[in-house]
Amino acid sequence: MGTQLGVSRQTINAIEAGRYDPSLPLAFRFARFFGTSIEALFDYDGEDA
Repeated sequence: MGTQLGVSRQTINAIEAGRYDPSLPLAFRFARFFGTSIEALFDYDGEDA
């Protein structure tokens, strides 16, 4: 999966664990990879805005 998305396994692990927020382009690549929307993949509570 990392190879297809252009990121390392460590990056994917960090995103899954909530230690890293992906860039917007990477979030779009994730959504496209899974055939869903960014909103369905990532929770956003608006507190960091």
